[in-house]
Amino acid sequence: MMDRRSFVRAGVLGATATALAAPAVAQGNITWRMVTTWPKNFPGLGVGAQRLADRITAASGGRLTVQVFSAGELVPPLQSLDAVIDGTAEMSHGAAYYWQNKSPALAFFTGVPYGMTAQELGAWVRFMGGQEIWDEVYDQFGVQGFLSGNTGTQAGGWFKNELMGVEDVSGLRFRTPGLGGQVWEKLGATVTNMAAGEIFQALQSGTLDAAEFVGPYNDLALGFYQVCKNYYFPSFVEPGLATELVVDKAKYQELPEDLQAIVRDCSQAEYDMVSADFAANDPRALQTLINDHEVNVLQFPESILEAGAEASMEVLTELRDSGDALVQRTAESFVESLNVLRSRTQDIDSPFVQARQKYLTL
Repeated sequence: MMDRRSFVRAGVLGATATALAAPAVAQGNITWRMVTTWPKNFPGLGVGAQRLADRITAASGGRLTVQVFSAGELVPPLQSLDAVIDGTAEMSHGAAYYWQNKSPALAFFTGVPYGMTAQELGAWVRFMGGQEIWDEVYDQFGVQGFLSGNTGTQAGGWFKNELMGVEDVSGLRFRTPGLGGQVWEKLGATVTNMAAGEIFQALQSGTLDAAEFVGPYNDLALGFYQVCKNYYFPSFVEPGLATELVVDKAKYQELPEDLQAIVRDCSQAEYDMVSADFAANDPRALQTLINDHEVNVLQFPESILEAGAEASMEVLTELRDSGDALVQRTAESFVESLNVLRSRTQDIDSPFVQARQKYLTL
C-alpha cells in the first residue's frame, strides 16, 4: 500500500509557492506548467494528471512539454484554476465543481446528485451540446475545459457513527463538495470542502464527523480507515465524477492546430484511462479495507436515499429557476439530456446487470 505521508505532504495548504521563470520557448518548443488539486503520486487522479502531461509531451515529440506541479508545489490545491486565470500556470487539473463559486454552472461538468454516470456524462459533453455550453461558461474567465478522467460512481463516505435514518444527519460535520454538499446541507449536515491532503487530520482531530473523497482506491491511500470504520455505499450525490483539464484559452488558440488536437485528444484518452483505472482498482482496494482493516461496508438507509433525492430535485429546480441565464441553460441542457440518456441505462444496462447477478456464477 502507498505510504499516505508520501503524497499528503504535497497537499497541505499554505505550502510555499516556488518562483518560476516564464514558459520556455526554444527552437519552436514550448513548456507549459500544469498545476493540480491532487497530491503527488495520488492514485487515479494525481497519476492521471501526470500521465496526461506525459502523453501530451510524447505525442507532440516534445514540442509542447507539460511540467506538473502537484497540490501545494506552486499554488494551494484549491487555487489551481485561479493560477491559470492569472497566468501563473498555463494548465490546471482538477474538478470543475471546486470552482462553483465562480459559476454554479461549473458543477454540472463534474457531478450532479442523482445525475449522470460516467458514460452518460461523456455522452452529454461530447454529443449533446455539453461541451459548447461549458465553453461559454469558461469563456467568462478566459479558459477552456476538457474532460480528463472519471472516477465512476463514488463511495458515500466515512462516518464515525452508523446512520440509522435521516435524523442522524442533523448537525453532522461533513466534508463533501459541489452540489452534493448542498444536498447534504438540506438534509441537516454542516458541510465544508477541503483538499485531499487535509481530510485525514480533520477527521482525526474531530473537526469532521464524516468525510467523503472518492472511493476505495483513493480512500485506502488516504488512510481514512484509521479514524472511521463505517463506510457507506453508494454515493447518491456523485454518480460519475469527472475531472477536467483547463487551459489558458488564448495561449491554447495560439498553438498550431496539431498541438491543439493533441491536448484535446490526450484529454479524451485519459477520460477513458482514468475510468478504467478506478474500475480495476476500486474493488481490489475495497477488499483490502474489509479484509485487512475490518471496515464495515454499509448502505444508506432508505430514508436518507429518499430525502437525498428530494433535496437533489430542489437543488436542480433552484438552478433552473436562477436569474443567471447561462446557469439556467446549463441546467436545462443537463436535465433534458439526462432524461434521454437514463432510458438506456435503466432499460438496457440495469436489467442486464440484474440478470447477470441473478444467473451467472463462475
